[in-house]
Amino acid sequence: MGEVKSAAKPLAAPPLKPLALKSKLAPTPRQNPRYSVTVRNRAGQPVVLADPRVTRALVALMNTHAIHGGAACHWGGPAAFAEINAAVHGLMFAVPGREWHEAYNYVNDAGHAENGVYALRANHGFDGLSFADLRAFRSVASKLTGHGESHLNPEGVLLSNGPLGSSLPQAQGLALADRVIGNDRVTVAVISDGASMEGEAKEAFAAIPGLAAKGRLNPFVLILSDNDTKLSGRITKDSFSMAPTFAAMGVLGWRVIEVPEGHNLEAVYQAVEQGVEQARADATRPVCLHVKTIKGYGVKATEESSSGGHGFPLKGGHQVGAFVDEIWGGQTPEEFVAWSRELAAAWEAKEAAKKAKPANPDAPKKEKVQSGLARGAIKAALAGHPVFSVSSDVQGSTGVADFQKTFPDRWIEVGVAEANMVSTGAGLAKMGYIPIVDTFAQFGITKGNLPLTMAALSQAPVIGVFSHVGLQDAADGASHQATTYLAATSAIPHTVVIACSCSGEAESLMFQAIERIATERRAGRDGESVVFFVGRENYPQQWVENPAYPWGKAQVVREGTDVVLVGCGTLFGKAVEAGEQLAAEGIQATVINNPF
Repeated sequence: MGEVKSAAKPLAAPPLKPLALKSKLAPTPRQNPRYSVTVRNRAGQPVVLADPRVTRALVALMNTHAIHGGAACHWGGPAAFAEINAAVHGLMFAVPGREWHEAYNYVNDAGHAENGVYALRANHGFDGLSFADLRAFRSVASKLTGHGESHLNPEGVLLSNGPLGSSLPQAQGLALADRVIGNDRVTVAVISDGASMEGEAKEAFAAIPGLAAKGRLNPFVLILSDNDTKLSGRITKDSFSMAPTFAAMGVLGWRVIEVPEGHNLEAVYQAVEQGVEQARADATRPVCLHVKTIKGYGVKATEESSSGGHGFPLKGGHQVGAFVDEIWGGQTPEEFVAWSRELAAAWEAKEAAKKAKPANPDAPKKEKVQSGLARGAIKAALAGHPVFSVSSDVQGSTGVADFQKTFPDRWIEVGVAEANMVSTGAGLAKMGYIPIVDTFAQFGITKGNLPLTMAALSQAPVIGVFSHVGLQDAADGASHQATTYLAATSAIPHTVVIACSCSGEAESLMFQAIERIATERRAGRDGESVVFFVGRENYPQQWVENPAYPWGKAQVVREGTDVVLVGCGTLFGKAVEAGEQLAAEGIQATVINNPF
């Protein structure tokens, strides 16, 4: 190519000033934490910090409230970050003469550990948060959502989080803006090792020191929690070691501070203090604190678990008392003991009510729709089709783990990297395999959308299993709610989108999808990608006796003459209920299930 010549000329313009946006973040708390510990700073002076044991105990208690209310939760991640966040907040809240958020941008990329931030800040009394407020965690009535949401909680969350690795590049933008404006502010971003596998994170790992070296960023401190653990197990064992990536941070331009004892609060505080000092002294060298932590720290069983006790690690709320007591080493404060007893009693009462409720012998047998997808894939593999599974950490939730257990040599996990997963599947397809890729729907349609498009353009059809559609993952917050999943994928060329409503349908259509791809490819044609969308709850295994699921066709579940109701996927059960209610009122509805 020749030199590009432009007629554009530099023009004088008014001074570049940002819009005057007032921060909504809550002010610095003026009191010490209710439960505190004293450590020494680098100068040997005493510093009062929030007690990490309180954070862990509060997380356990608020999680039990969430589970009791029907939501989900996370334990292992916030337990690992307790000392890190206690140290960071202690330093931020000690800024003299101005508000903490005028001196620091705090960004928590580890959105699954946001409940640990809520607990820590309740201990500080930040934003008027009390321990009682934590009881409503993940409820509709609370702004304390499953992951940090700035639109719901602007007093506490600067940047929304949730999809791992997505907040770090936004933090890069904050540091860039501060530099352009001339603000005296340090950006502190906290990230997990699992999130570091995402492409967005790795881009920022390179861009932040690269731009800083050119004088384009304000001081930046990255705090990396490394415990070699993700949602489904150990990172190195399940996918590959991240040690080379972290070892390369210095080569990329980061000033690396190794923190081998991530649960030694004083050591962590002094490392954070040192990192901020170094970043302020030389903004051209961002600082990375590589902190070795233990996921699920504070309770032996979760420390030793391969997943670190990622979600709710108890069999029921009746066990929370012993769990909290272990966190406290047998010295649990009375208010936590009483709270645990209250939760245990409520849990036992709820379980007793369940047992007392008479069983309905006519109720249809239910299971997750994902189970049918796995059975269909297993059936196709047994029929001789070259099915290969590529996962990105959540195969236990998507149901694909059943296929992987059946064929342990026919799958691979690429780590927490959805875009890489779909593209890997496309490469397998190009070589004659029939790949199945799986993740939550929100990540499949966002991080996986361009790879799905490129798979279609490369004549490399893949099969996607994307679960937790719509508001099925509501309690995790807006970042996890796949509300555009049909629109996001239906326009991709050479791609069939299917919303399954029951496991029987899923099993049949998965088998047919694999057979169709195999037939097309063997005949020298491109074939089509197929994306399956399913929920997370249990549904009837089938809607009618002896069902048939012809490809591309709808299924009539109920015949009537007055009105037609058409549904699919997770909402089809509502169409069935509506038909039954209308029948009781003398209105006969035709109810149609159209998964295509």
